[in-house]
Amino acid sequence: MTSAAVPADAAPRRVLYLAASVYSPADPFATAVLVEGDRVAWVGSEEAAEAQRARADVVVEAPDALVTPAFVDAHVHVTETGLALEGLDLTAVGDAGALLAAVADAARRSPGAVVRGHGWDDAAWAGPLPTRAELDRAADGAEVLLSRVDVHSALVSTALAERAGLRDGGGTEGWDGGALVTLAAHDAARDAGRRLTPAERGRAQRRALDAAAATGVAAVTECAAPHVGSPDDLRSLRALSDAGDVPEVLAYWGALATDEASARAALADVEGAGVLGLAGDLCVDGSYGSRTAWLRAPYADLEGTGLPVDHRGDPHLDAAQVAAHLVACTRVGVQGGFHVIGDAAADALIEGLLAAEREVGTPALAGARHRVEHLEAVDARVVAELARLGVVASVQPAFDAVWGGPDRLYASRLGVERATALNPFAALASAGLPLALGSDSPVTPVDPWAGVAAAASPSTAGHGLSARAAFLAGTRGGWRAARREGEGVLVPGALATLAVWSVGDLVVQAADSRVSSWSTDPRSGVPGLPDLSPGAPRPRCLRTLRAGRVLHDAGELAA
Repeated sequence: MTSAAVPADAAPRRVLYLAASVYSPADPFATAVLVEGDRVAWVGSEEAAEAQRARADVVVEAPDALVTPAFVDAHVHVTETGLALEGLDLTAVGDAGALLAAVADAARRSPGAVVRGHGWDDAAWAGPLPTRAELDRAADGAEVLLSRVDVHSALVSTALAERAGLRDGGGTEGWDGGALVTLAAHDAARDAGRRLTPAERGRAQRRALDAAAATGVAAVTECAAPHVGSPDDLRSLRALSDAGDVPEVLAYWGALATDEASARAALADVEGAGVLGLAGDLCVDGSYGSRTAWLRAPYADLEGTGLPVDHRGDPHLDAAQVAAHLVACTRVGVQGGFHVIGDAAADALIEGLLAAEREVGTPALAGARHRVEHLEAVDARVVAELARLGVVASVQPAFDAVWGGPDRLYASRLGVERATALNPFAALASAGLPLALGSDSPVTPVDPWAGVAAAASPSTAGHGLSARAAFLAGTRGGWRAARREGEGVLVPGALATLAVWSVGDLVVQAADSRVSSWSTDPRSGVPGLPDLSPGAPRPRCLRTLRAGRVLHDAGELAA
């Protein structure tokens, strides 16, 4: 490929892409697609494309490329992601000393500024967390907010704690006077640490959205909530999204409703933000890493933590609150939804769903297409009820890739037996539960092919999806989760929301290597995808389009 790229601002009306393959149900052997304005005008073979050349203003020849629907990241925190990209990257620090050195270096480079960082993970650290006094010395008294990788706890300096309203002597849930904050103290600290000017907020959001576009993502699902951000955050995102030159923002607001009136009031609070429902990070519980996920049985690694020997996490909502919220959202006509991690949290979700079903009836409840985020620890009963009641699951396969397996965080926190039961993607799909794939960025990076690969090759044998099912969950599934049926496919008349990829050989992969399937035979006409096996190189995004408009261009497509 040469580097004679089409300028992103040229916006030619008719662009014909000639590629190695086009992933389209309209023609499994397609190698060309014509984009006219904001729509797909035609899909077909390279031979047939010769007749389309006369219609095209520009012909883009990419003989080694793959054209697919663009991805939808089904769970993102845009402002937090932008701040993480601008702040300290703590994902590689291995102990308190390395973390303090990074803080000291940042404080020297920007005296007086808030030191923000993200990504530390003490699960494998040999020593303890730093003390608040150590953090104060490293930052020379500056405000410090360092979010843990799961974003359910953080380390704070004295100056930041004071601005957050935390005072020595306790009194705030989740703070004992040290550097670590969880629960309500964490919410207060996060709010204090991200008080941004409109310009700072806009810069962070733009950076996050541009980075997403560079990975082939044309839409992100913003899972906002009062404890995460503000209505102004959402309105700022809506303004960016409406401009059309960044990925579309599908926004949810995780405010709890107790009845129809409170649901309407919560929606009024975010008027003008294009909110699709009261869902997202409305938390039933917390996370495994911070030991706040709500479990049926105690955590397995409590020794030396100072937590009670029967600690089972921290429930945030009970079944009655879940039910009231779902009833209110159903009657108002918007999606409701929750953040659910632990098995006890899943039990509360099901109990609440069943109570809501008794009140509003099955058709109304299922028709609302309520959604649940994460959903890691589920048994057959939970899966069956969720599928029966029309719930959509936004799952994060990268969690399993980072923390799954017999010697990583899940096994440490829960024990191997419980850990290997997490993330049964195949069981969810087999039950008919609609799936969408997200990153929960900044918890894990926006990296859609990594999510597809993790769903296809999870840490527990038998839990994986086929590559095709995982790819569809990462593309069309994200639109369906937002009740946008019919989007995420490249067929004539559809929105031209697509990505062009530099890839190697295309293959058709079964969900289970022990099974030989007709679908893996080239004669079946199943479109091929990049090799997603462990160790295989990932596709590289050359261009991302949203409704025909270029969001990202690597400058390598010949025109």
